[in-house]
Amino acid sequence: MKKWKCTVCGYIHTGDEPPEKCPVCGADKSKFIEITEEETKGSPSKAAETPNSGVKKSVDAAPETKTSTAGPTFIEVMQRQMIKHHVHPVSVHIPNGVIPMVVLFAFLSVIFQFANLATAAFYSLVFVLLTMPLVLYSGYNEWQRKYRANLNSVFIIKIISALIVSAATLILVLWHLLDPDIASTSSSHRFGYLFIHLIMLGAAFVAGFIGGKLVFKD
Repeated sequence: MKKWKCTVCGYIHTGDEPPEKCPVCGADKSKFIEITEEETKGSPSKAAETPNSGVKKSVDAAPETKTSTAGPTFIEVMQRQMIKHHVHPVSVHIPNGVIPMVVLFAFLSVIFQFANLATAAFYSLVFVLLTMPLVLYSGYNEWQRKYRANLNSVFIIKIISALIVSAATLILVLWHLLDPDIASTSSSHRFGYLFIHLIMLGAAFVAGFIGGKLVFKD
């Protein structure tokens, strides 16, 4: 039985023909290459076939240039190291671990009028907001280098979800700064405030779910 590898995410398919669409990243049939049994034992994301060529190269490598003979810049080295040491999967666990707590504290503060929980939720949101630049940059870098900037529905949903989390976090922080009593019963906007928390939580879940599929290839 033949084995086929998705050159976008590294998923391995067994069959006489490659699938019409990668079940992990959604890449189409043309992104699959036939591989040998020995190649399946290696890292699934190390090698990919360049378009219209039988030559394989690392998907982590920067695009080749014909005129430049200089070595990689500091930024290029840093970007490669970020992928090598899994900076995006590690960094994304930080806000994703804090966001459910933020939502829980926000709801408890509104329902039971616990001012201390409202304060804790706010400062936790500030922490999430401060972590998002690293999450977004490392995710963009990984999408560009590891997944070759493949822009199908899977990656579009993941990108949109990440942007929603960032926007919702920023809105909630600014809203709380402008109205520190937003969680109190005297505020008529407290339920809208909670609704944005739910949007943030849902977007974080979707982004994490897709990220898990890409990492674990299932």
